[in-house]
Amino acid sequence: MNLTRWSARLPGTQRRIAAANKAAKSAKPPSAHTGAGGAGEGTGPGAVPAARGERGRPGPSALAEQLAALSVQDVLGQVPALIAVTYGPDHRVGYVNDAYTEVFGPREPGEPARNALPELAGLGLLPLMDQVHRSAKPRTVKARKVTWTGAGSGAGRHGYFTFTCTPLKGVTEGGDDETAGVLIFAADVTDQVQAAERLRTSERLQREAAVTLQRSLLPQELEQPDDLRVAATYQPGGTDAAVGGDWYDVITLGAGRTALVIGDVMGRGVRAAAVMGQLRTAVRAYARLDLPPHEVIQLLDGLAAEIDATQIATCIYAVHDPSEARLSYASAGHLPILVRDPDGTIARAEGPTGPPLGTGGWLHTSGSVSLEPGATAVLYTDGLVERRESDIDEGVAALEQALAGATGTPQVICDRLLRALGVTAEHDDDVAVLVLQHPSRTGPDAELFRNASLDLLGGVEAAPRARAFASGVLASWRFPTELRDLGVLAASELVANSLQHGTPPMRLRLRRTDRRLIIEVTDGDDHLPRRRRAEPGDEAGRGIAIIATVASKWGSRRTLGGGKTVWCEFALP
Repeated sequence: MNLTRWSARLPGTQRRIAAANKAAKSAKPPSAHTGAGGAGEGTGPGAVPAARGERGRPGPSALAEQLAALSVQDVLGQVPALIAVTYGPDHRVGYVNDAYTEVFGPREPGEPARNALPELAGLGLLPLMDQVHRSAKPRTVKARKVTWTGAGSGAGRHGYFTFTCTPLKGVTEGGDDETAGVLIFAADVTDQVQAAERLRTSERLQREAAVTLQRSLLPQELEQPDDLRVAATYQPGGTDAAVGGDWYDVITLGAGRTALVIGDVMGRGVRAAAVMGQLRTAVRAYARLDLPPHEVIQLLDGLAAEIDATQIATCIYAVHDPSEARLSYASAGHLPILVRDPDGTIARAEGPTGPPLGTGGWLHTSGSVSLEPGATAVLYTDGLVERRESDIDEGVAALEQALAGATGTPQVICDRLLRALGVTAEHDDDVAVLVLQHPSRTGPDAELFRNASLDLLGGVEAAPRARAFASGVLASWRFPTELRDLGVLAASELVANSLQHGTPPMRLRLRRTDRRLIIEVTDGDDHLPRRRRAEPGDEAGRGIAIIATVASKWGSRRTLGGGKTVWCEFALP
């Protein structure tokens, strides 16, 4: 193997040999071995022939001379972008390259652009070219859609091009520079435009999926209590796929009472939505226990720390009792409830507010606010009133002003509050609003909502008095005989249970709405009854079983002042 000849092919070998030969030539005169043909270098003894790939290749100087010999038209003709050159104030065609001709067809030189280049007029570039000619400054328009007919196929094609109009300088007879023409350079950006469109479509689909997930965790349809009119709205914030953790709920507790909840899990994304869903489910479970508001918030506080100690959530849990015309509530770091009284006065629920859920170590308490017939209350999240450029108290004050002038149904009030606070589809934060009204009923409607109560002093005569009272009231309300008999039986059993297991003071209350009859007995003992199976030989334990059999629903709860209330209800025919 000729190692010397093979090594000459290695990278760098030829350069090193050439450098060595050049140094040798400069150090001594040409040797006698150089013939007339000038073949001395690389042909003398010990010289290494050039690699086959190097033979016949022009040197750098020759390449430079070839490039220098190219005309401007030769250079522009090889550019893949669309290029046209115009001259004069009326933009007469001076040159179009092959790429331009392939898309728009050949153009006649010397013709004004308005006639010879109608495609530029259709793209609105002629006024831009006038500006470039006058100002001698380049202008660019991005991603213009261009439609043309494919060569040979006749089928229509389209793409997107970014057009840059650049002034071309010329020299006047006086030696001054002026704009002699305009060079139109159109770069094909079809791939970039299509990629951006695909990205936007993907982001839109992701956001729609995220919003769908968020809405699926919210109530699909609000429960409508007998004594309240309720509406809610949720407005996702921003345009990204990361939805927030705002939520609300309406829960009927039985006996005409209603729980209303609104909360906000800080942060955005799937994690915030997941925590929100768990808290909402927990609230519904705790609400079934019919606990006071502060006890529900206390339970949520412990649960939130177990779900995710790094997530901060605020919440208000409120309970409306139509018999008392009040809204009792407990708040964990949430914004205050706003109430508009029947006379139009706006009041804030300034009761005790604890820290956000998950902090632990805080003993929450309940407060209450009046909600008389004709009043409206609003529960909301911070996205409705919080703005970067102003204090949140200013936002709450703006909401008070908007609520003072907002009338109509709860849904109409929701929409008006959003408009008044400037919440649009581009709002940067999620917004949840819950509006409830305690309607003032008159005329025939008032006859469908009635109350009657009787204080029981105890003793053997209490049960007969309760039966007689219930029978008279139900007869005056013109209930069917069957429903009246069941109501008297239920009132008798509840009173008997209270006389046997409760303590004074005792009260029997009858309520009717347009959909149900409610019977309640309250006493001073806080031991809650439970349904149990009575054995054949037992003399007691059947009263609650009878109530559960004849009534549509029954339940019990502890009262805030101590004691309990046992209730049952019948659906009206």
